[in-house]
Amino acid sequence: MTRLEPGQPAPAFTLPDAQGREVSLSDFAGRKLIIYVYPAAMTPGCTTQACDFRDNEAVFTREGYAVVGVSPDAPARLAQFAEKESLPFPLLSDESKEMLTAYGAYGEKQNYGKTVVGVIRSTFVVDEQGVLEVAKYNVKAAGHVASLAKQLGVDLG
Repeated sequence: MTRLEPGQPAPAFTLPDAQGREVSLSDFAGRKLIIYVYPAAMTPGCTTQACDFRDNEAVFTREGYAVVGVSPDAPARLAQFAEKESLPFPLLSDESKEMLTAYGAYGEKQNYGKTVVGVIRSTFVVDEQGVLEVAKYNVKAAGHVASLAKQLGVDLG
């Protein structure tokens, strides 16, 4: 399993959003992009993380960052999740797990002391030129947004 490092070009992707519209990495050219990867919509940890990004999205936007979430959930499930939690940013569906694999966010991980294969909760920050600024793996759902903001020099107030 390949892990990405800061300084590498972010792998290109095109994925459907919750409404089935295609969203590509290239759509964010010239902007900073936070891509957060989570295992499954509407689970406790993933809801905590999504709501944390939701509650701080205006601050990230003001600082020039767009936010997208990526999971292997089908677009219809993502639409339910976005509506239920009032998520203002795109949720992208990677049912094939091709993008997740390219980003090193799908593979073996530890879950309650067992080795399993699945989505690795990860966060990537892509700069205006499409280069990775941050590549973090095995992040915790709670408190991650504050930690990321601190690393990026963004004051959440």
